[in-house]
Amino acid sequence: MARPHFIGIGGAGMSGIAKILAQRGVRVAGSDARESGTAAALRDLGATVHIGHAAGHLAEDADCVVVSSAIREENPELAAARERGVPVLHRAEALARVMEGRRALAVAGTHGKTTTTSMLAVALRTMGLEPGYAIGGDLAGPGTNAESGGGEWFVAEADESDRSFLHYAPDVAIILNAELDHHANYASIEEIYDSFLAFADRIRPGGTLVVNADEPGARELTARLRARDTAPRLVTCGEAADADVRVLRVLPKGLASEVTVLLDGAELSFAVNVPGRHYAHNAVAALAAGVAAGLPAAELAGALGSYTGVARRLQTRGEEAGVRVIDSYAHHPTEMTADLRALREAAEGGRVVVVYQPHLFSRTRELGTEMGEALALADRSLVLDIYPAREDPLPGITSELVVASAASAGADVRHADAADIPATVADLARPGDLVVTMGAGDVTDLGPEILARLSRTH
Repeated sequence: MARPHFIGIGGAGMSGIAKILAQRGVRVAGSDARESGTAAALRDLGATVHIGHAAGHLAEDADCVVVSSAIREENPELAAARERGVPVLHRAEALARVMEGRRALAVAGTHGKTTTTSMLAVALRTMGLEPGYAIGGDLAGPGTNAESGGGEWFVAEADESDRSFLHYAPDVAIILNAELDHHANYASIEEIYDSFLAFADRIRPGGTLVVNADEPGARELTARLRARDTAPRLVTCGEAADADVRVLRVLPKGLASEVTVLLDGAELSFAVNVPGRHYAHNAVAALAAGVAAGLPAAELAGALGSYTGVARRLQTRGEEAGVRVIDSYAHHPTEMTADLRALREAAEGGRVVVVYQPHLFSRTRELGTEMGEALALADRSLVLDIYPAREDPLPGITSELVVASAASAGADVRHADAADIPATVADLARPGDLVVTMGAGDVTDLGPEILARLSRTH
């Protein structure tokens, strides 16, 4: 990887690896579909970034091509690499090479990976440990999704969606939850379990696996691991009475909370500066993993309080005319429900207005009913067309499935065109309301437009 070429270099996962290599002095190059702040940041680090995809973008001296699962075989740069015999690495293989020689903390789970990985990275930075990290979102503090770091630890988000997390060999790992998702790659919950169990087998000898003690899928994994002859050391965390690190209290405080845990027989309280019970639980998982790695519990707990969020995870985009606009990456019903419950508490009497964009046709086909039911937690919901990402349309699968389900669950909901959203929301919102742009697609771009329209209208 002395001269790597990244196809889709502006993506959250790809850009992080490219940044780390550029920080190390590697001659990085790549391409992306459109110009972005990420592309500009990579150029500032010395990388060559082409906009658009063409075979000619692949340099003659490129020694490998890095791709994600979103890159199709017909991509001209990938086709050129195949024709020339240039080695092709999956993003996870490249990250595994980046982590070589470091002690690794890896965070897995159907939900909460980015937040928990971010909490660990920020806490270790606050403690002066100079960790390397690669995360699927930009941290609010350093403002980046990756750093090479100079310390012994590397913190990585471990993605199960395409089984790519099986390339990693962590010293300490976390499994937050295990639910059926990514239906294009998993046909059943048993396949999900098999994948997470294989991930547990990748933990280095003498390492530790931290597992959620409350979520049913995670508890099932714990039971199966304990039934084995060989397994990593297991530490469970959560509110369950049998949890090794037990959550005693989560006290909401506006857009923050205070969590108290029972750890090694003693109570320990610390601040979590993002809203929602689920984020407090993420912080406890981070605490348990750090302690398993040998970090002092009290110092780590205090350092976790320095985490102030990551882009798109209940990120406040601004406030105009007394209306706060918040961005949420939630796209699975469980995530949607958790974020909307947190926002309901944070609204303090105001209304919660959601602009929701379903993500992927396959996910909407399988979970559209549950997405609609989650939206019943909001006061008003506007549902956009499905964001296709890497998928082609499926016959009969539209966002109307979500709208119909939400209406059946009692929601005040309707379909809306993205172009109409700023004006619609500005007319609808009133002081004290929380407006949430929700989904994993380009719905995030509507937040600034809504704020600008609110400023002009009120």
